[in-house]
Amino acid sequence: MADNANWYVVHTYSGYENTVKATIEKYVENRNMRDLIHEISIPMETVTEITDNGPKDVERKVFPGYVLVKMVMNDETWHVVRNIRGVTGFLGEGNKAIPLSEADVAALGVEKREVVVGYQEGDTVRITDGALESFLGTVEEIDLERSKVRVVVSMFGRETPVELELDQVEPANQ
Repeated sequence: MADNANWYVVHTYSGYENTVKATIEKYVENRNMRDLIHEISIPMETVTEITDNGPKDVERKVFPGYVLVKMVMNDETWHVVRNIRGVTGFLGEGNKAIPLSEADVAALGVEKREVVVGYQEGDTVRITDGALESFLGTVEEIDLERSKVRVVVSMFGRETPVELELDQVEPANQ
């Protein structure tokens, strides 16, 4: 069933996001629907506000009035979510909810994918993809949040830093 689960955008009255999330979670628990409704998320960001008392970090909703739900869409789940107080509907056309694409889910950062790399800073790596394929270089920096790695490659007798995706390099001893 989990293969059929997609992320859907639920539109709520502004300020009802937390209530809607809590109510969906309660329904899932009470009706034993964990196999149909997997995850409920309200995308948040941390913003630094400058006040009279100095800077203060504040959590803020990225999309006020929206809740993201990962679920298997069927009549039962549609009715459960749609009939919760504060929900005005699903994002889509009419009564047809449209799931988010993989690219949208990745861009929103809703699903955190743990990335494990077989190299670290200072290691020699081989570039496996792109214009510099098969070049060797030294890892200068790994940025897991952006899924990027900076590799210093020797080209034309000069050291040149190149930013690549994490999966575009592999340890040179492979």
